[in-house]
Amino acid sequence: MDDIPARKGAFLQDYLLFLLAAASASASAGFHAIVRQHGLRVPEWRVLACLHDSDGQMLTRLAALALMEQSAMTRVVERMEERGMLERRGDSRDRRRVRVYLSAQGRAMLAPLMRLAREQEAQVLGSLPPEQRAALKPMLVGLLAALPGNPLDAEPEDSLAGP
Repeated sequence: MDDIPARKGAFLQDYLLFLLAAASASASAGFHAIVRQHGLRVPEWRVLACLHDSDGQMLTRLAALALMEQSAMTRVVERMEERGMLERRGDSRDRRRVRVYLSAQGRAMLAPLMRLAREQEAQVLGSLPPEQRAALKPMLVGLLAALPGNPLDAEPEDSLAGP
């Protein structure tokens, strides 16, 4: 514990989990407002973004990627399906499993948001010096890889896109 600064009253400034959460909240706030202006809730945006990368996810995997409890994910998917953004289909290899796919409407909603997300990301990264900008994502990916429960680790049975 000698490598941790012992400054009185400085716990939060030195606590990694607080710093990560605060950085995420601060960096996301502006984009989350944009998401709401486009008629979506933030969890709905996360679902669309996750399916953009790998359409046809099972609910369990989708919940992990979107950083949500599975019960909450089920409700979000039901709402999004009612609004025409998603489709649920049986898995072609195991009909007991259900996979979630973007609909044409979901893809249309996602396209401008992806561009806006990248613009927002560029603004956030632009606030850092170039060497920190280049190192930040690889460091975060490395941290995730070193931790249990990394949502970026694909589970083989869930990574099949189905039909």
